[in-house]
Amino acid sequence: MAPHARFVLAVAAWCLAAVAVVLPLAWLINTRDWGIALMLLVPVVVYGLLRLGRVLEGWARAMPPPRG
Repeated sequence: MAPHARFVLAVAAWCLAAVAVVLPLAWLINTRDWGIALMLLVPVVVYGLLRLGRVLEGWARAMPPPRG
């Protein structure tokens, strides 16, 4: 797999994960009376997305094993 393709896959995976987590969280915060309590989870979610981004970056930058 080309290194460029790994970066594209990593960015796409991160974007999908971010939308899958942030969109429902924002909807619940906005529409439920108890949603304001979910604001306590927001820093944890952001931290998790940052960690996921670092892991995906490491995967995208990893050199493939030499062939032969």
